[in-house]
Amino acid sequence: MVILGVLAGVVIWALVSFNRFVAQRQVIENSWANVETELTRRHHLIPNLVETVRGYASHEADTLRNVIEARTGALGAVGGPGAHQGVENVLTAGLRHLFAVSEAYPELQASERFLDLHNELVTTEDRLQAARRLFNGNVREYNRRVESIPSNLIAKLARFPKRDYFEIEPSATAVPRVPRTD
Repeated sequence: MVILGVLAGVVIWALVSFNRFVAQRQVIENSWANVETELTRRHHLIPNLVETVRGYASHEADTLRNVIEARTGALGAVGGPGAHQGVENVLTAGLRHLFAVSEAYPELQASERFLDLHNELVTTEDRLQAARRLFNGNVREYNRRVESIPSNLIAKLARFPKRDYFEIEPSATAVPRVPRTD
C-alpha cells in the first residue's frame, strides 16, 4: 500500500509538473506575441519618420536608406527572439543615427510632425521594453524550472528545452521640446 501511495504521488507530481511546463510555454508564447505586436507598431512608424526627416535633410540619403533597409530586414524576421534580435539591433542602431542626424536640423526638431512621430516612437519603445521585460521574466521562470531538480527530469523526458531571452536597446528616448519661434 505504501509503495502504491508513493508511486501514485510520483505520477501525480509528474503530471502536475508537465502541465505546469505546458502552461508556462503558453505564457511565453503569449508574451512573445505582445513583443511582436510592439515591434510591428515600431516598424510601421519608421516610414513616416523617415519621410519627415527626408523633407528637412534630403542630403542624408545614406542614413535614410540604411534605416529603410534595416526596417525591411526586421520585417522579414520570422520566429522567436533569436531571429529578431540581430535585425532589431541593426534597426535600433539606424534609428539612433537618424535621431543624431536630426539634431543638426533645428527646423526639423521644431516640426510638429517630427515631434509627434518621435513621441509616438518613444511611447512604442516604452511599450516594447515593458513587453520585453515581461517576456524575459516568463522565460527566466521557465528556464529556472527546466534546470531545477526535480522538474528538470520532466523537462528532459518531455523535451521542454530552455528558451532564449530577447535583448534589445530602445532606439528612441524622450527629447526636450524645442519651442517654436514663429
